[in-house]
Amino acid sequence: MTINPGNPPLPADKARHLVFVAYQQMGLLDLTGAQTVFWAASKRLQERGLPGYHLHNASLEGGLVQTAEGLAVNTERLAPLAELPIDTFIVPGAPAICETLDHYDELVAWLRGHLNRARRVASVCSGAFLLAKAGLLEGRRAATHWAMCDTLQQVFPSIEVDADAIFIQQGSVWTSAGVSAGIDLALALVEDDCGRDIAMQVARELVVYLKRPGGQAQYSELLQLQSQDGAVFDDLHLWIAENLGDERLTVERLAQQVRMSQRNFARVYKQKTGRTPAKAIEMFRLEAARRMLENSPRNIDQIARLCGFGDEERMRCTFQRNLSVSPRDYRNRFSRTQ
Repeated sequence: MTINPGNPPLPADKARHLVFVAYQQMGLLDLTGAQTVFWAASKRLQERGLPGYHLHNASLEGGLVQTAEGLAVNTERLAPLAELPIDTFIVPGAPAICETLDHYDELVAWLRGHLNRARRVASVCSGAFLLAKAGLLEGRRAATHWAMCDTLQQVFPSIEVDADAIFIQQGSVWTSAGVSAGIDLALALVEDDCGRDIAMQVARELVVYLKRPGGQAQYSELLQLQSQDGAVFDDLHLWIAENLGDERLTVERLAQQVRMSQRNFARVYKQKTGRTPAKAIEMFRLEAARRMLENSPRNIDQIARLCGFGDEERMRCTFQRNLSVSPRDYRNRFSRTQ
């Protein structure tokens, strides 16, 4: 399925209709986080004498929809809205969607038949599963909650699932990571529609950063490894974090640190963590460099050396390979010291 790729953005003096597709047991913040961003943007636009967003909560049957958290949301029926000039459909996720995806066949069928009426479509968190089942993500990169990435990849192998991205834009289709990442996604959509100034005002009002990037990781590397079978290497990971500046961090040195043979260590480490020791070191260094670029006034070459890359060029290659952005561009986007 394709979304009208040729449809231009609406002129600033035209109201945009945004439809939040609601369904039973959806995540409350998936819906309300993004919706609050557009509500705040509408206030700013109206202050300038411009029409804001027209926000619609809509479900197949209309009426009250029970969220996973227990709060009910009142909704319109989807069918009549299909006659409106819809600018954007936004599909929230549900905490149990991996186990209940087949329950939403009727909703998926509606989405398959109507999403192409909109200029763009977005999903929040596990809402990506509904877009995928509707055929909208085939052959595309997509984001979802980090804990569901493997499942999304297994169920829909044609999708390139990015476990690190906060949000991803692929033409007129946008997907975001888990829960609160819907706020980041909505801010990016507002910036796309209304410019950086409006988006920045909204971010200030909501007390959030204007952007966590599409390339900024969803979670800490150390936290990820602690939550897996790799927790057996917790002490080693702490040691790595304390010694990142040492360019001589090799598989041999790590094996010595845990008193294992190099061959056995490499085998067990990959089995427990899903990554080779060399890749783990790279990701620890990448995370340390990201944090310094965000928070430290040090120059990029200094950061490269402190994180064990050796020089700026090696760090640049690592950033490009993993985040598709250079360290300099990363700092320009996300530095809190500028």
